[in-house]
Amino acid sequence: MADSRAAVLPRKVYERELLRLQTELVKLQEWVRATGARLVVVFEGRDAAGKGGTIKRVAEHLNPRVARIVALPKPTDRERGQWYFQRYVEHLPAAGEIVLFDRSWYNRAGVEHVMGFCTQEEYQRFLRQCPVFERMLVEDGMLLRKYWFSVSDTEQQDRFRRRLEDPLRRWKLSPMDLESITRWEAYSRAKDDMLVHTDIGEAPWYVVESDDKRRARLNTIAHLLASVPYEETAPQVLRLPRRPPSTGYERPPRSLQTYVPDHAASL
Repeated sequence: MADSRAAVLPRKVYERELLRLQTELVKLQEWVRATGARLVVVFEGRDAAGKGGTIKRVAEHLNPRVARIVALPKPTDRERGQWYFQRYVEHLPAAGEIVLFDRSWYNRAGVEHVMGFCTQEEYQRFLRQCPVFERMLVEDGMLLRKYWFSVSDTEQQDRFRRRLEDPLRRWKLSPMDLESITRWEAYSRAKDDMLVHTDIGEAPWYVVESDDKRRARLNTIAHLLASVPYEETAPQVLRLPRRPPSTGYERPPRSLQTYVPDHAASL
C-alpha cells in the first residue's frame, strides 16, 4: 500500500510526469477509437478526496467526442421508478468511446445507504445485483476500471475549510458534504461493506491514497494506462492545403458588425 505520509511531490516533477502521462492518454484514446474498444472508468470515494481533479486531468487533452465525463444529478421521479442500474446503462460507451463516471451506480452503496435515501431492501438488492451487472459488462467486452479515492479525516476537513473560504470553489460544498464529517464512521462502514460484496475478480477495486492530490493523480493515471493493453496507432496523415487565390470577393464593412469590447486594453 502506498505511504500516505510520503513527502508532497514537487510541482515541477508533478507537471513533467503529468504531461508525459497525458500524452499516453491521447495514445490510449486513439487506440480505443481505432479498435472499437469500450472503456469505463468509475471514480468513487470520500467527499473532497480528489476525484474531480483527477478526472479533469485525465480528460484535459482528450477529444470530448471520444471521452466524456458522466456526473449524474439526483434521479428524477421517473428514474426512481426504474430498475436501479437503468439510468446508468444509457451512459455506457459504444464502440470507440471512453466514459469517466464522476460517481456512479455506487451511490446506492454510499450516500443513499448512509443518508437513508434508499430502503434496506433496495440496498441489499444492490449488493447482490452489482457484481452480476458488472460481470455482464465485462463479459460483453467492456473494459471496466474502478478507483476508490481514500482521504484522511483531517485532510478532508482542511479541504472543506479551504473551499468554504474560497469564493471560486464554494460551490463545491453542499450541506450533504458537511454532514459527511459527522457520519465519518458510517461512511467507513458502508465503504468496507461495499468492497466485501463488489471487489470481484472481473472488476476489482483499486484504492488511491489521495492526501497528496498530485501523487493521487499521477498514480491513478499511470495505473489506468498500465491496466489497458493499448498500442500506439499510426496517426492519420494530414497536410495543409494551399490557400486558393482570391476570386474578388469583398467582405462587408466592419462597422456593420458588433464586436466584443476590448476589455484587455483597459488592463
